[in-house]
Amino acid sequence: MISSYEIITRILLGAIIGGIIGFEREVHGRAAGFRTQLIVCLAAVLIMIVSENYYYYIPNTDPNLRIDPARISAGALIGIGFLGAGVIIKSGYAIRGLTTAASIWIVSAIGLAIGGGLYIAAMATAATTVLALWVLRILEKKIKILRFRNISVSVPFTENTAQAEEAVTSILSGRGFHIHSVDYEKDNSRGEIIYHFSVSTRDRGVIRKLFAELCSLEFVRSVRISG
Repeated sequence: MISSYEIITRILLGAIIGGIIGFEREVHGRAAGFRTQLIVCLAAVLIMIVSENYYYYIPNTDPNLRIDPARISAGALIGIGFLGAGVIIKSGYAIRGLTTAASIWIVSAIGLAIGGGLYIAAMATAATTVLALWVLRILEKKIKILRFRNISVSVPFTENTAQAEEAVTSILSGRGFHIHSVDYEKDNSRGEIIYHFSVSTRDRGVIRKLFAELCSLEFVRSVRISG
């Protein structure tokens, strides 16, 4: 049987580690922040304590009964997976919340380790997780990530419409954008053609310059950049 002192120690350690990882998410404005991560870790700790307690208690009550404590913890991880899916949001090419979902999952795994008495493994994993969330974030900002954008440009429908497309394409290429595809839309009520460009670039700061340059063109009626 697990002693009361050991149970309290595991619960407090789970609250501390879950709170530390949750604090990092809270600071960066994520949906699953301080309280959520702390509660998830506590739940995982308690689930593992209950599982381990049944493992010792039931055989002493009825020797014919058998229980696998791994089944309860496995079920907990599956349930946490649904919770993590709730923080993932897709908007255009951008997918947000994956890191937060992963942190919820790792917090639950750390909680199970603490609940099972594997303190060294839990603390080492927690330290590595905090390192990944804090330090690697700084490194990630310095990496030139390929960024995808949707650019919509509307121009009046005239004989020079083709030249307008060439001008916009030239500006995109000149700014280092790779054009993946171009979709066309005609609005008869406004008498304009709308070009939808799907592009990518590794230069984060070029987006603002591109927007200003496209807006400065006399024949352009509207510009929209999303993604």
